[in-house]
Order: sequence, then structure tokens, then C-alpha cells
Amino acid sequence: TTTNPPYGTFIGTMMLFATRPAAVNAARSVLRLRPSSDAAAAAAANKFADAATTSQQNRQASSSPEFDALVKKSFPGAISNTDLVTKVVSVLEGKGFANENTLLATSLCADELARVLEDEFVSVYGNNFNLGGLSGFPFAGNTGFGAMAAHIPDDGFCLLIHGPHVGICKNGQIGKVERPGMANVDNCCGSAIAASNYLKGITDGGAQITPKLQPFSDFQQGAVQELILPFGKRLTDASDRMHELPYALYDSQEILVEDIVETGSGGIKKGLALLGGIQINTGPDSDDYFHPLRFDYYDENGVKVESLLSSIQ
Repeated sequence: TTTNPPYGTFIGTMMLFATRPAAVNAARSVLRLRPSSDAAAAAAANKFADAATTSQQNRQASSSPEFDALVKKSFPGAISNTDLVTKVVSVLEGKGFANENTLLATSLCADELARVLEDEFVSVYGNNFNLGGLSGFPFAGNTGFGAMAAHIPDDGFCLLIHGPHVGICKNGQIGKVERPGMANVDNCCGSAIAASNYLKGITDGGAQITPKLQPFSDFQQGAVQELILPFGKRLTDASDRMHELPYALYDSQEILVEDIVETGSGGIKKGLALLGGIQINTGPDSDDYFHPLRFDYYDENGVKVESLLSSIQ
């Protein structure tokens, strides 16, 4: 009688041969089916291979050793998206989180580059509830969180991922990134940099005073600019403003996220995992990174009972 390899072993084997994050995602999605025969396992492997060659963004599963070292030197504590997803899923599996009982919620920037990390977790837990807007601020607010919580499966869990993002080029420049199909590097995060420039005009002088109200058609950017105001001195004093910017944004967002989660804690069912940090976007030919700054577990009463951060660092 032929038996299938253990689920964990099969995941490890598939991860070993992964060539792009999207392919890894496909493997995780396929592996949720837990094939019951060798034929099914072979079909899963074939599906994985096909996904590897048709990756949406043609991204590699790992960066070159030189670029990996550059990113981690620039952002101590950062890990690749591939490592992050593997570790988070493993830790949460021990808590009972699974595809069929977990709702994924995200508060990430509207930028398409922020979808890379989001899509990797979507491939494990299914479609996400979006709470975020420009720069990753949770603009859906209390109402959005309440609606999201109402969608959590009965006796199920929620994984909430939040944070701003920042780009880094191959040459190590922070605040810029190579985008697919573009010859020139581009700002990342554009909303954050615009807010930083607005703040700089205030702290350095020269900002124009206007009696006009913030247009509703751009209220999110107006909010980002106001929410970063308390960090003016911190950014002015920073040795690298673009490096400090996402961390200042994160600290501002943390205040909102804490309030939103506390206000909506009554909607938590079996448990909530809250993963916060900085997304670090790279060019199309390398993996993205994430600097985890918190990974907390809340019980069914909405009480933070455990920090899981050390388990993914």
C-alpha cells in the first residue's frame, strides 16, 4: 500500500522548488486540498509547476544573496515575504487557524505593490476584507471593522495585517522602487512621500496658508497629512527621512488600529491575530520583504493574551 507523505513534508518539498512567490501561493492553495492519492498529489505538483511559469508579476521566490543582505542591512529585522507567510501560517495553525475557519482582513496601501503580500495570504486563507486606504491607514474605521467581524466564520478566527509600505531599489535607494513595465524608478509610497513633503513645508516654513477646506475628493490624502503632523520633528531629525517615514506612519496607524480593535472587540469570535509591520517593496525580479513589529493574539473576549512576535523573527 502506498501512502502519501505527511502534509508538512509535502509543503516543505513544494517550497523547496518554488521559483516565485505567486508559485508558492499556488502551492499553498493546492495543498489546502490535502490530496488523498498519489495521482492527486501529482496533479497538485503539476498545477504548482504551471503556476510557477505563469506568475502574475514574474517575481522570483528569493532575492540574490547580495540584495537580500542589502535589504536586511537597511531594515534590520526584515524577512522575506516567503519566510513571513510560512512562519505566520505555521504559528497560527497551532492556534487552530485554517482556511475554512479564518477571515483575512488587511489594512494596506491602495498601491498595487501592496497586493503582493496580501495575495500571498489570500492564497492561504481566501479573499480578504479590505480595511485600508492610502499609506495603509485603516480608513474603513470602526464601521468597517464591525462589518468585517460580522463576516468571521462561526467559532472562527480573524487574521488582521496592517502597515505602511516603502520601496527599495537594487542600488539601495529607499523610497524608490522599480515597477514592472516602467523604465524609470518610481516613488514608493507616493502618498507617504507627498505627506512628508507637506509636513516639511510646515516644519521648514514656506507652506502656503489657504482658507479652503480639504476637498472631499482627496480626503484620504488630507487625512494622511494631518495624521503625520505630530512626527514633524522626528522626521526632521532623522538621518534618513525616507527610511524613518514608514516607521513614523506605522506609529500613527498603530494608534488608530488599537482604538478600532478595542472598540470592535465584541465582534471577535474565537480569536484575532494582529500582524503589524512595514512592507518593503522591491523590483519585479526579487522577493518583497516585511519588517514585523507586532504579532499579537487576542482571545474571544478581545483581550490581548500573547505576543507571537518572537516566533516569526
